[in-house]
Amino acid sequence: MSDLDHSAPVIQLRGGSTSFVVELGAPLPRVLHWGADLGELSTAELDTIRATATPSVTHNSTDTPRLLTVLPTEADAWSGTPGIEGHLRSTGMPYPRFRLTGHTHDAQASSLTLRLHSDLGLELSLRYRLDAHGILAVDGRLHRLAGTADEVDAFDLTALTFLLPLPERATEIVDFTGKWSRERSPQRHSLPFGTHLRESRRGRPSLDSPYLLMAGTGGFRFRSGEVWGMHVAWSGNQRYFVEQLPEGAGVHRSVIGGGELLLPGEVTLGDGDLYDSPTLYFAWSDRGMDGIADRFHESLRSRPHHPASPRPLVLNTWEAVYFHHDLETLSELVDRAASVGVERVVLDDGWFLGRRDDRTGLGDWFVDPDVWPDGLSPLVERVRSHGMEFGLWFEPEMINLSSRLAQEHPDWILAPPSGAGPSIRHQHVLNIAHEDAWKFLYERIDALVSQYGIDYIKWDHNRELHEASSRADGGGRAGVRAQTEALYRLLDALRTRHRGLEIESCASGGGRIDLGILQHTDRVWASDCNDPVERQHIQRWTGQLLPPELMGTHVGATEAHTTRRVTSLSFRLATALFGHAGIEQNLNICDDDELSTIRAWAELYKELRPLLHSGRVVRADLADEQTLLHGVVADDGTSALFAWARLGTSAAVTSGRVPVPGLAPDRRYKVRTRTEIGLPALNEHPPGWLTAADEGSLRLSGHTLSTLGLPMPTLQPQQALLLQFDAI
Repeated sequence: MSDLDHSAPVIQLRGGSTSFVVELGAPLPRVLHWGADLGELSTAELDTIRATATPSVTHNSTDTPRLLTVLPTEADAWSGTPGIEGHLRSTGMPYPRFRLTGHTHDAQASSLTLRLHSDLGLELSLRYRLDAHGILAVDGRLHRLAGTADEVDAFDLTALTFLLPLPERATEIVDFTGKWSRERSPQRHSLPFGTHLRESRRGRPSLDSPYLLMAGTGGFRFRSGEVWGMHVAWSGNQRYFVEQLPEGAGVHRSVIGGGELLLPGEVTLGDGDLYDSPTLYFAWSDRGMDGIADRFHESLRSRPHHPASPRPLVLNTWEAVYFHHDLETLSELVDRAASVGVERVVLDDGWFLGRRDDRTGLGDWFVDPDVWPDGLSPLVERVRSHGMEFGLWFEPEMINLSSRLAQEHPDWILAPPSGAGPSIRHQHVLNIAHEDAWKFLYERIDALVSQYGIDYIKWDHNRELHEASSRADGGGRAGVRAQTEALYRLLDALRTRHRGLEIESCASGGGRIDLGILQHTDRVWASDCNDPVERQHIQRWTGQLLPPELMGTHVGATEAHTTRRVTSLSFRLATALFGHAGIEQNLNICDDDELSTIRAWAELYKELRPLLHSGRVVRADLADEQTLLHGVVADDGTSALFAWARLGTSAAVTSGRVPVPGLAPDRRYKVRTRTEIGLPALNEHPPGWLTAADEGSLRLSGHTLSTLGLPMPTLQPQQALLLQFDAI
């Protein structure tokens, strides 16, 4: 370690009330600050920040201050997770030492690129971009310089990890776990000494994805506390961690970071080779977890390719007919869908060769003439006759071993040469990084999209990747990274070929939801579970990262397919309203009253989607876990829609006053109930204000509503009340 360089430049990036400050010291830069905006700082003020960013020298430690660099390794006496791990094949040398050789700072774009050079012939371009919404994007390109290596002297990369410092006051962490039909279940811990590490080795983020790792001040909640968050935008294997060493992290207390989890041998850098890391997204908030959600939602909505047209009301056929495809039945379903206001019909699994159940057919992407003797045209024409869009289900990355494709091309299976191993859901994985397999999929999907004018693909992925080994090179190299890159390339090729084609990311429900896949798709399927009780939680926490318009939220049957729980139609409809709404239920067996209510809900969705798909998501902090108050507030505060929901019974008889957060305090609002889908069942005589709201005569200020709140009615379990607030 060298003495501190007090003449090194200090650079500040600013955006979205956030500052990111880096000192360009030698041999490596260090992060001085990430968090609250420090304002426009003078040179003297930046020098002061640098002067106060040096820790003391302690006993049994380095003889100079121990600093946290942008790429910490043992060369800095860093004993935590290294910024880079790997070794030279020729010598086994695992300790590349990097130094700063240059930088590019674009103040207008609020970006900084650091060029770091290693004694092992490696160059790393480390890039930071802070957008107008306070989202800090971090990624890197590792380059084995040409002329510095031969095949024997290649560098085997184990990990490239990016991390940022956390202050002393970040004492708690929240991340997520889950399972099929119960994705994104939050878990809270005190920030420990040592490493809180979460890894996905499933070939996708999967159902137990950490999703968004947050550290914050003690007891941080939706509407309060200071929070630092991090997301790995990658659809393959991942690592998330928070780490606290006894000696701290320079002048900071701990670090938060992550990156791609590389399998042995996945990345070997020979002469001139490159490794491009996934992007990590970091966000800071002094307004609790809702503040973190605001930043991500605003950033996503600012993307050039973010869906701009109204999100069409969808009908998906899966829970209506499952594998039992019959033109007459499906035609009736299409007619009924049109009658209630559906705008897009998606034909789910069961249309291709031999696909009568989930044991065969995957890979054989040809319309089955036994079921569809005239092809899909009669159904597509029926859909189009009502002015609706047509969508089709695929699972391109998977294969059944009994399929024609597997029989003809066993070398296309992503599995070790010694055998395919155990099946999951009766299927295995197709190696789409194999160029011939990739070309086959592209040509088959392209042909079907062209033939039927398909508007939308539901792109499924129903098993994890175990022993993801390529047979193409004869050696069985690990192939998760190559598979993920090939997926992105395939999605992009299809969208380039078919302008306007929309694609949904589905993976056993919500098993592949990340900002990497959303660079190449248009929405995600949040969960295979349409039970509204489970969905209230799943959608609540999916919304921590994604705005409602990217999240599929469908109405299921009275008895839920996944839980067998029976719920009222009004509760199911209220739950599905807060997202990209759709219908999964079999409309053919609905009576006239049910169809009338669904039709009214569809009209309500179309009326409210401009608000729901552009406003700020707001979630109230309530002591009673059986009650939820959540909503969407227009950016200018002129309107809002909230749902007051009860999941189960509580010890308390009544709810008392519940503040309504997020409204503009200086506006007055007319409060009214939306009764189109029916009123919820109450466990009491309703409070007087509810009658006034029904009559449209209740008017209160945003300050009163957010400070005092409303004495909410005590609903029966599994009921929801919709409240609209309009500024007057």
